Amino acid sequence: MSIEKNVASIPVLLLHNVDPAWETDETDQALREVAVFESALREMGQLLTVITVRNADIAACVRDYDPEKYMVFNWCEEIPGVRHSEALVAQTLEDLNFTYTGSPPDVLAFCWDKVKVKQLMNLRGIPTPCWRVYDSANTDDWDCFPAIVKPSREHCSFGLTTEAVVMSPDELRAQVAHIIETFCQPALVEDFIDGREFHISLWGNGSVEMLPAAEMDFGAFGDARDRLCTYESKFRPGSCHYEKIGLLLPAPLSEMEHERLRETCILAYQAVGCRDYARLDIRLREGIFYVLDVNPNADVSAEASMACAAEAAGYTYGEMIGHIIGLAAQRHPVFGPGNV
Repeated sequence: MSIEKNVASIPVLLLHNVDPAWETDETDQALREVAVFESALREMGQLLTVITVRNADIAACVRDYDPEKYMVFNWCEEIPGVRHSEALVAQTLEDLNFTYTGSPPDVLAFCWDKVKVKQLMNLRGIPTPCWRVYDSANTDDWDCFPAIVKPSREHCSFGLTTEAVVMSPDELRAQVAHIIETFCQPALVEDFIDGREFHISLWGNGSVEMLPAAEMDFGAFGDARDRLCTYESKFRPGSCHYEKIGLLLPAPLSEMEHERLRETCILAYQAVGCRDYARLDIRLREGIFYVLDVNPNADVSAEASMACAAEAAGYTYGEMIGHIIGLAAQRHPVFGPGNV
């Protein structure tokens, strides 16, 4: 019997974060998502303990648990009060000898740096929009428009608004200056691929599977500046982009397009070193699928694109989580192959 069919016998610690600095509605939303996660696993008979991280002492949160008797589902996106710290969470778990779901610290840290990811894509011959990074507003050497300007070390579309898409050198200089001043980091400028956008969920180690492609439907927008997934589109219910960007799942693709997309995504997943699961943001123009971003710590809440893609592939939410646990369990010294 495979490990995945036995995951319910594995005691799992669900590690998630709640930051005391969050607004009440943010905390409530996070706790609702955890409750859905917990319910889905308990319905499958999973042995589960929920641990809420509310301060920087992650080690104290798991001190009472033996790494040989438990494994961790790592849903801790950062240490409360410490930005960009998801890699530190994973490193702490490694230092304590816990087996945990998701990518290792070096991959998590690497993917925060969009410039390094772009350099790797170029090195491996994986299509990605042409780009340049600027630490000042001297952008006279850029002549490809429309362009898109992003913070170079952020995720989840943080810093992306409709003003991110620029149509002229003057707009470019102004937006680059804004990013540098606001986010205290260099600005990444890319050729804006004004085409179809896909959010692609993948899972596996060694053998990697692409789940059904999710396409963002920008049909409600005539202006190219609106045809992108802004921060508001992901986190601000009631905002224009949140309400009007549609979802096509599975995305309408020809057999040839699907295979080309799958090959591109798996190459990027493996090049970065993603483990267990990840989500990629992709755009299509003139038959080429361009990698925009690699997220090795993708959102696994019940409403997120990965859960929707898994459902389209025939998995319940609980089965999706169980599959990820099964992938990670293969690394466990007790629950690994031949022991479960």
